[in-house]
Amino acid sequence: MADIILKPKGTNDVLPSDSYRWQYIEGVLRKAASDFGYSEIRFPTFEHTELFVRGVGDTTDVVQKEMFTFTDRGGRSITLRPEGTASVVRSYLENSLYGAGLPVKCFYIAPNFRGEQPQAGRYREFYQFGVEYLGSPCPSADAEVIALYAAILDRLGIKGTQLSINSIGCPECRPKFHAALRAYFESRRDELCRTCLDRLDKNPMRILDCKSPVCKEIAGDSPSCLDYLCSDCLEHFEKTKEMLGAMGIDFTIDPEIVRGLDYYTRTVFEFVSTDIGAQSAICGGGRYDGLIETLGGQPTPGLGFASGLERMMMVMDAQGIEFPKPEGCRIFLAALGGAAEVPVQKLVYDLRKLGVKAERDTTGRGLKAQMKYADRLGAAYSAVIVDNELSEGRARIKDMSTGSVFECLLTAEDIRNAVI
Repeated sequence: MADIILKPKGTNDVLPSDSYRWQYIEGVLRKAASDFGYSEIRFPTFEHTELFVRGVGDTTDVVQKEMFTFTDRGGRSITLRPEGTASVVRSYLENSLYGAGLPVKCFYIAPNFRGEQPQAGRYREFYQFGVEYLGSPCPSADAEVIALYAAILDRLGIKGTQLSINSIGCPECRPKFHAALRAYFESRRDELCRTCLDRLDKNPMRILDCKSPVCKEIAGDSPSCLDYLCSDCLEHFEKTKEMLGAMGIDFTIDPEIVRGLDYYTRTVFEFVSTDIGAQSAICGGGRYDGLIETLGGQPTPGLGFASGLERMMMVMDAQGIEFPKPEGCRIFLAALGGAAEVPVQKLVYDLRKLGVKAERDTTGRGLKAQMKYADRLGAAYSAVIVDNELSEGRARIKDMSTGSVFECLLTAEDIRNAVI
């Protein structure tokens, strides 16, 4: 029976004492996205399994090992959403968002679910902020999307992150790279893990993303995708780098970045922090020009990124960044005497309607206990309303920080003006 009050493995509670941290980060994210012209999109927590099999890729770890999939009462295969991009594209197609003109620029803050082994910075239910930019093939879109996350880091005060970028080519030039990879890894077949042996024939580029230390070491000497880019992909990559440089966004080129999902093409990137240990990537994204067509739409370029909120908080904590705390209780009204109960209830309600954070005791405490409660709430002011003050129509307001006392009329408007 005790297990029913324990949270499932790999999940977390956000307690009332910590929720302000999440609200602060989400507020910064929403404002930055809005400033860059993105509108919020919300989508279901679960989708048809085939959406992720086709969209994310059946050779990825996400589809092969990590999805929470079940059969519903109607016999349909349903999956808890492991990532946001496929859901955004599904909604884009289903709701004909392209009808209002391109590009479509949207963002989301949503929980995702993956059956991974829980560890620091990696959970089975985790929250991501993501953006999707649908309808532009231009390097300027790549540069804008990357610049948005750079601006977010700046607004949160996060320092010392490293932006790494790469280009993994397009359907025109990637087959040559795949052939070179396959030949290289074939020569070291006996050293690969079982998962990578399966990937060798289906998608050898996935081996570059393997978490096995042995496979990572082998991949270190593999051919570079940058050596196989066609002229269009190379031009796109060079222009993207030029624009990042013009905006003063520092980066390094890392040919080993391929990202973990099959839909990526051309530009891929990661923001990495050294302050959170092995799970150092706090943002990853790139271009996925073939995804919309794969899911049944007209050929439409797209790109985006996703960033875990838990990891952002880990970095901020590691760097000692303060989270602004919300305003506490502005005034606490204590009722002393039976006749004061109803008027105090009304006063607190009226003050709240005026936008004042007002509180009162609702548990039957005595006056001394009520004052202790006011202290615990961090009330800036307090007032004890006694029966005889009701007839006088005046309230004695105490400044809780200085102890000074002053009077005002016993109305919500006058009390607000006295304490704001």
